[in-house]
Amino acid sequence: MRMKLTKSTQLVLVSSVSLLAALLITACATLTVDFVYVTCAKASGPNNYGEVDVFEINSMSGKMRQIPTSPFFSGGRNPVAEAVSADDTTLYVVNQDDNTIVQFTIGSDGKLYPQNTVNTPGVFPLGVAVSGKHLFVADLYQPLPICSTASPCSGSVGVFPIKSDDSLDRPVVNPNVNASYWPLSLPGSPSDVIVPTAITVTGSGSLVYVSAYDATAGGGYVFGFTVNSDGTLASLNNGLPFSVGAHPSAITSDGGGNHLYVADSLRSVVYGYQINSGLLTPLSGSPYATGSSPSSIVVDATGKFAYVANAQDANVTAYTINAGNLSPVGVYTTGVQPVAIGIDPGLNQYLFTANFLGDTVSGFQINMTNGTLLNSQFSPYKSNALPTAVAAIPHESTKK
Repeated sequence: MRMKLTKSTQLVLVSSVSLLAALLITACATLTVDFVYVTCAKASGPNNYGEVDVFEINSMSGKMRQIPTSPFFSGGRNPVAEAVSADDTTLYVVNQDDNTIVQFTIGSDGKLYPQNTVNTPGVFPLGVAVSGKHLFVADLYQPLPICSTASPCSGSVGVFPIKSDDSLDRPVVNPNVNASYWPLSLPGSPSDVIVPTAITVTGSGSLVYVSAYDATAGGGYVFGFTVNSDGTLASLNNGLPFSVGAHPSAITSDGGGNHLYVADSLRSVVYGYQINSGLLTPLSGSPYATGSSPSSIVVDATGKFAYVANAQDANVTAYTINAGNLSPVGVYTTGVQPVAIGIDPGLNQYLFTANFLGDTVSGFQINMTNGTLLNSQFSPYKSNALPTAVAAIPHESTKK
């Protein structure tokens, strides 16, 4: 027996189906927990301009996929670093070969919209960090006529105030040199070439640390600065950098700004320090063994776990943190030559690495009980050529 549907019944069914479809679409949309931005150093075309791949992370499986309009032009050549504004609405991309920082507005769908471009105070920027209303950039060379790739000089740090629209104001002037940079130099050996490798800001934004090594005499260092309200920097420890290993390659602090961690690519260890009024005191168990050539380090939002990307071994070492000390819990395979590592800010549940020679991004799920990692669905994921850096923002559904 066939049942004949009245127009009113058909209307109810159509409405129900439409409602169900809307619910399914909404549910699928909220499965995106984060947008991850991966800078890639070499794009197609004669100028080899850089690109930014935009991935979304599925909150159920950790699967990462590029959004339909990805990639986006990085605004220059050889993007090597990036940072996100405090309100997660702006991405800053550092293009090393052009000495520029490009400001992008981030859409609610993760898309990037270029706004403004500024030149860095020094030459060949390599690292960037944002805290509150200031952006800090580390440059390979100071802006001096004598500095070049043929005749290297020491690096420097610059500070940009961030305006209300997230654009960058004129860089802050260092009154000691009457110019917009703070030179990195070794007291007692001013002619030594100091090569910066990374920069970080503590959680409160009151302290800046730059990892570096002495290309002339050897030895690794961390330069520390306090940040004044006007953005000027004041050297810690009477201007003396802290001696750290042989070749620092990465640096980060925990969320509370209580501990600092410095990876050493030559010695394949991580050095850990207690931060006391900006000064660094080695932790009792430091240094901690890593894989070969550690290139990047990250601490999760709870401060319970740390993860180190090992470039030469193509893996990640996971650690638990107890009173600042690191204890290894496992080693996990990535793509070839991981050079950057990050954790999703939405759930603090997924970890990802940019694999430079593999042209991929690896994804993992974090076990929040013991810090171990599980491969995300279908990892690793294809990126554009030579991925160099990662940054992420939470999806609207996970923002507090």
